[in-house]
Amino acid sequence: MSEKAPQVSIVIPLFDEEMTIPRLCAALDDVVGKLEAGGRSTEVLIIDDGSRDAGFARLKEAATTRPWMRLIRFRRNFGQTAAMAAGFERARGAYIVPMDADLQNDPDDIPMLLARLEEGYDIVSGWRKNRQDKALSRRLPSKIANSLIGRVTGVRLHDYGCTLKAYRREVLEPVRLYGEMHRFIPVYAKWSGARITEQVVRHHARKEGKSKYGLARTLKVLLDLMTVKFLGDYSTKPLYLFGLWGFLFIGGGFVSGLITLLEKFRTGVYAHRNPLLLLAVMLFVVGIQLIGMGLLAELLVRIYHESQSKPVYLIGEEINAPVETPPLARAILPVPRRG
Repeated sequence: MSEKAPQVSIVIPLFDEEMTIPRLCAALDDVVGKLEAGGRSTEVLIIDDGSRDAGFARLKEAATTRPWMRLIRFRRNFGQTAAMAAGFERARGAYIVPMDADLQNDPDDIPMLLARLEEGYDIVSGWRKNRQDKALSRRLPSKIANSLIGRVTGVRLHDYGCTLKAYRREVLEPVRLYGEMHRFIPVYAKWSGARITEQVVRHHARKEGKSKYGLARTLKVLLDLMTVKFLGDYSTKPLYLFGLWGFLFIGGGFVSGLITLLEKFRTGVYAHRNPLLLLAVMLFVVGIQLIGMGLLAELLVRIYHESQSKPVYLIGEEINAPVETPPLARAILPVPRRG
């Protein structure tokens, strides 16, 4: 007989947090006890992302007396997104709650997030309104990034960087995480029709260890944002993006060539001495290359979807479907926005 699945799965990526582990285990004891007492069966998945300290040995010792604690250890450091993906794939709960291991997130906020989920939302995103981090190196870049992500994606949240969120399991199933894309899960889910709200959560200053975040991550966020924008708007029609810019460059080349001819016949400036001729040739060639890249991207998109039977849509509900209708393959791309 198979073990009954828990209602709540808490997913915690961890890297070099040996000093925090005693407090983390104590905090988890407390919150799991509260959830269990409230009728919410709970499991905790801790994913060691190739830590170099003795933290995993301490976790193994802690897990011997905590049957709800599940441990996963990577062979090397793959990054926070990979650790979250491993936790999400192995989580069995109907509600999935990721949080950081450094206890700057407060586990005592988890019941509050779950209560908001049960109001009918699919995602409850934590908002560290009173954030306990350095102003210039952490809070200011975060505000700029959050504002930019909201403008580009159309999904406006105050705190994309807050790991503490609560998800219904079904909104995570279509999402596949690569690179460092975990912060964009609400965007993918929103494009698939998820209902999202925010909840102010507590944030504590780090007491042990060293932060793994820095200004370099801001650049990674900007690069990831470009990927998200492309996937959201052009994942099934990349030629629209490359073709538009291709025609603009070709048009610019045509105008530059026309001006070159006018200057030749009106002012006597020889074409081979006019820099506009070189600009015209360059713009025209780049435009042709962009259109060619768009056509190649179209072929790759079709190969991607057709070779693996990937649907380009997600069905929210179907009434009176025939019994013999085969189940659809699970989509792994976000649904492009319309309009």
